[in-house]
Amino acid sequence: MGRDLTTSISPPRATSARGGERVAGRKRGPQGRGGRARGWLYVFPALAVYLGFAIWPALNTLRLSFLNWDGILPATSAGLDNYLKIFRDSALYEAILHSLVLIVFFSFIPICVGLFMTALLMGKVRRGMTFFRIVFFLPQVLPLVAVGITWRWLYSDTGVVNQLLDLVGLGGITRAWLGDYQLALVALGFIGTWAMSGLCMMLFLAGAQKIDPSLYEAATLDGAGSWRQFLHVTLPGVRKEITIAGVITTIAALASFDLVFTTTNGGPAGQTNVPALLVYRLAFNEGDIGGASALAVVLTVLVIAVVSAIRYFTRDEG
Repeated sequence: MGRDLTTSISPPRATSARGGERVAGRKRGPQGRGGRARGWLYVFPALAVYLGFAIWPALNTLRLSFLNWDGILPATSAGLDNYLKIFRDSALYEAILHSLVLIVFFSFIPICVGLFMTALLMGKVRRGMTFFRIVFFLPQVLPLVAVGITWRWLYSDTGVVNQLLDLVGLGGITRAWLGDYQLALVALGFIGTWAMSGLCMMLFLAGAQKIDPSLYEAATLDGAGSWRQFLHVTLPGVRKEITIAGVITTIAALASFDLVFTTTNGGPAGQTNVPALLVYRLAFNEGDIGGASALAVVLTVLVIAVVSAIRYFTRDEG
């Protein structure tokens, strides 16, 4: 009767606790695996679309670049002949040079315009600002085919551009701008400037609105004017947005096709040829699917190289 019951009762409790831990462990395991499985289930539709419409076509294009194929007859192996033929063609280097020139109009100038508009609009609440932003961003929601057709009419002999020049007394310089051998590429570039400036402005305004207002207050107390505040506060604050804008607009310049196709189709005399337009001609006009695929691969490598350079030089050292 005087026996201590604690000793006899405690071990079963410990065993029960350990058993409970094991049971709990067994219950948590399947739940964790089930959670991961459900996560992959949510990701799978988007992943399947990306693999089917992005990765697989890219891999298939790489495969076709090593073949001789006209799109109808059986394909034969070409090795590196398609690439050698492309790199021996001077038209490729001219098209790449034209694309690099377009980067100035599609990327550099729109970024400068966007920063200038951000400096003017930042911190100033004005009536009609929402309407102004919508109008400035409108080119981004318009199909580039429609933009190209509209600007082809604006640049024509009797278009609005020449009519405005006549009104201000500059009728002597009027011309068919997209048909001018020297100025066709520049005229095409200004279309890209018009189309991309609104995007850059919206990105920079969104980035500038995230900057801590106390930084501007501190700069004001230190005697910094509007220019120095923009240079030392706003510009560093939108560094990431500048990188994003540079990447997007550069890709638009290097991969431009629809705008060039609907305005000049590479003319006059090849002065507005771009690599994407050459890909189209090789594939659909000349029936050289292998050569078009090889040129598409080269264009992809060029885009990746230029974008990587932009990301490298605009990286955050901190």
